[in-house]
Amino acid sequence: MTVTVRFAPSPTGLLHVGNARTALLNWLFAKKMGGRFLLRIDDTDAARSTKAFEEAIYRDLAWLGLTHDGTDRQINRLAVYSTAFYKLQAAGRIYPCFETEAELERQRSLLAARKLPPIYNRASLEPANKTKWEAEGRKPHWRFLLSRQKVNWTDMVRGPVEIDTATMSDPVLVREDGAFLYTLPSVADDVDFAISHVVRGEDHVTNTAAQIEIFQALGAAVPKFAHFPLLVGARITVESPRAIAGQPSVCGRVGASNALLNHSRTAG
Repeated sequence: MTVTVRFAPSPTGLLHVGNARTALLNWLFAKKMGGRFLLRIDDTDAARSTKAFEEAIYRDLAWLGLTHDGTDRQINRLAVYSTAFYKLQAAGRIYPCFETEAELERQRSLLAARKLPPIYNRASLEPANKTKWEAEGRKPHWRFLLSRQKVNWTDMVRGPVEIDTATMSDPVLVREDGAFLYTLPSVADDVDFAISHVVRGEDHVTNTAAQIEIFQALGAAVPKFAHFPLLVGARITVESPRAIAGQPSVCGRVGASNALLNHSRTAG
């Protein structure tokens, strides 16, 4: 098996130290294992993605010396995602939901008032509700039907992990306007590009359980996962695009980037 990893930034902003570190760890792992490092541009958010940010990603990765072995853009692969959607639908693992955002927020507020987790109640699976809302002319968004069973995997960083999907809401895969959200395109791409290892921050641990179920529902091999700790600092508690918004691109912060390279190559 050829080790294949990917770095998948969205061209909705400039690279920050956190996602540059993710790219570096993936690149180092691929080089160590004699594998491939792929770049995937996650540009399905047409309203926020820009060509300027996409070009900045290529520029910053080149400045960091992180050469890739192949690249693609999600906007070019919508037919692939539609095929995956219909396969899940045929398997009974995707269902339409008709609640408005206001109705969903009210549901979450009621659960919070009872000190219960904000888990979607699957009201749209009730035939009477579905018939009523369709008659009102509502357009559905589409959710993946989780098994509500425990999902286990051995994480290359964290060791054995178990997530009970009964504690999660069925994830929305497609919005009511037909736009794909992150989860399904990510899994479909990982299948198509034969990604063997998914190396990313520990903020993705919980949604890994849902993604594993989607891999399995598609009849695909599940990659290995490695979730590394996030950067923690005195001023920024957890790394995120929002936390570091407004800062210049990573190649404009030479001191921070050099420190990142040195730290990740020795401790990553």
